[in-house]
Amino acid sequence: MGGVGNKMNNKIKKQTSKRLLIIDGHLKKVIRMVEEEAYCPDIIHQSQAVQAALKKVDEIILRGHLETCVLDKISSPPAKKKKLIEEIVSVFRKSEKNGKRH
Repeated sequence: MGGVGNKMNNKIKKQTSKRLLIIDGHLKKVIRMVEEEAYCPDIIHQSQAVQAALKKVDEIILRGHLETCVLDKISSPPAKKKKLIEEIVSVFRKSEKNGKRH
């Protein structure tokens, strides 16, 4: 995957990496709970915590992208602006599609 943007801001990268490592630990706990046949509502509660933490990571990454990559491109030619807008809209479409359960 690639896009219009620049590299990720170091502060955002560190913050994101730290959160993802914490999420990794929580996810391993959920897996262990399933393997040990823990009480289902407890597993669901932990799974929901992982999902909420991932959404927060998405928010941090998006905010960083908007503050760095997008703001830097505001004075770009119309074609680049259009591509940038489509890139962001595409992220939201995927997010909406992944949020629906069947």
